[in-house]
Amino acid sequence: MNPLEDAETIETELMLADLDNIEKRISGLVRKIKGGDKDAVMQNDLLNRAKDALEAGKPARTCEIAEDEEKQWKQLTLLTAKPVLFVCNVEEDNAGEGNAHSKAVAEMAAAQGAASVVISAAIEEEISQLEADEAEMFLTELGLEEAGLDRLIAAGYGLLELQTYFTVGPKEARAWTIRKGTSAPQAAGVIHGDFERGFIRAETIAYDDYIECNGEQGSKEKGKMRAEGKSYIVADGDVLHFLFNT
Repeated sequence: MNPLEDAETIETELMLADLDNIEKRISGLVRKIKGGDKDAVMQNDLLNRAKDALEAGKPARTCEIAEDEEKQWKQLTLLTAKPVLFVCNVEEDNAGEGNAHSKAVAEMAAAQGAASVVISAAIEEEISQLEADEAEMFLTELGLEEAGLDRLIAAGYGLLELQTYFTVGPKEARAWTIRKGTSAPQAAGVIHGDFERGFIRAETIAYDDYIECNGEQGSKEKGKMRAEGKSYIVADGDVLHFLFNT
């Protein structure tokens, strides 16, 4: 069984389904367009762009979409417009760089605006049965910097444009998932809506500074903690403490 052929077959089926859906939706927009419906005009334009791409053998996610068109584009819910991540399971010896099949899949994914990642299920199974320090030693012996599962998570986050920030207290540390480009008040709202509504400022430490200074107190002493306001865009790995009005 050739994984590349399998992936191409699935993609082709999805493209055909999208084409059928698009043709029906374009027909249904004719009356609205004649009536001057601006949303219908934009939808028609987007659908035709997607149709052109699909008929050229490319998935809808390869279309260039302007910022003001993104909302309408997402509402079309085209199958081939969705983010795709190909995961290639390879033998242990090729867990680092992959093999000929995974490289072919990676090339196909790049051409389709998708992503790919290589893992070895055999290695992941062994790691799952080891303690953290033993797993790290095992990966080092294999010449791997990180586990395949970690690479898979990172690839998924990158594809979905997600990132993480942390809150740290005396009893626990928590990781919170947000989209890239999220402001400090919006990030606070992920914890609780009151945090966003009453936002004052965010005491912020960059992840690398937090580690290098051995925590919050060390970061304060070395001047690495800073106060950020409502316009601050949270960076991946930021350690945040929110101040807000109740």
